[in-house]
Parts: sequence; structure tokens; C-alpha cells
Amino acid sequence: MNSDDVFLTRAIELARLGSEAGEGGPFGAVIVRDGRIVAESWNRVVACHDPTAHAEISAIRSACAQQGNFHLTGCTLYASSEPCPMCLAAAYWARIERVVFANSRSEAAAIGFCDDALYGELNRPFAERRIAMEHRPLPGALAPLIAWSENPTRVAY
Repeated sequence: MNSDDVFLTRAIELARLGSEAGEGGPFGAVIVRDGRIVAESWNRVVACHDPTAHAEISAIRSACAQQGNFHLTGCTLYASSEPCPMCLAAAYWARIERVVFANSRSEAAAIGFCDDALYGELNRPFAERRIAMEHRPLPGALAPLIAWSENPTRVAY
């Protein structure tokens, strides 16, 4: 078994453990740097009453805290299933270099998870989305963005 399979097997085991504990859906995640696990988690949406407590998000938060950095350059995210749009976006924001997953979003959809539908929803124009969205620019709304961009001590990310 190669190292990808070892870490992916661990993510799948976490998915099983978390769902058997009743903490959330059957999803697990492991973050690896230089062949070592730096963080791992399972889905805790139910236990935390938090729709963002996905395995990948929790693992990213833990890895960032342990590394003392909001970027996880050089890390691989192993996920038991294809990350949802929120988790994939978090992987991008964290600068994770690689994502490896076992189950596809269509396999998750077959048992009732809506990741595939959400990917489609995000491709729709605002007016066609299930959640109403409208752009309402207000006078002064851009001021905080400009002030931040002009701050020489800002931390870019």
C-alpha cells in the first residue's frame, strides 16, 4: 500500500468512527505534510450544531493552529469523499497543494448528500439561485477595503 492509500484509509476510518459516534455524516479528513499527519478530523455537524463543522474544515483549522499559520503550503488533504464547495474553497484559501479523495460527490449524492447540487447552484446567476442574492453597493462601502489595501502593516493572505 502506498502512502496515499495509507492516509486515505485513515480518512475513511475517521469517517466511520465519527458517523458511528453519531457526531455527523460519514466523512473524515487527514492533513499530511512531509509524510506525517499534522491534523485529522471527522464530520461533527450534528454534535456541534454547526453546518460548517465538516471534517475538512475542522482538520484545516486544527492544522493551521498547530502550524501557527493560516497557509498550509506543502500539505495534502486526504478526504474520505470529494470535498463540498465550502471545504474545497477552504483548501484553496489555506493554500493546500493537493487533495486526494475516495468517494465522489455523485456517490455522496446517492445517499442523500447535496454536494453535487450545491456545485451546480454556485454556477447559476444570482437571480436563479435558491437563496436570493442581490448586489447593493452603498456609499462608503468600499472604504474599509481601500483602507486595508493602503495599510502598510496589513497581513496579506
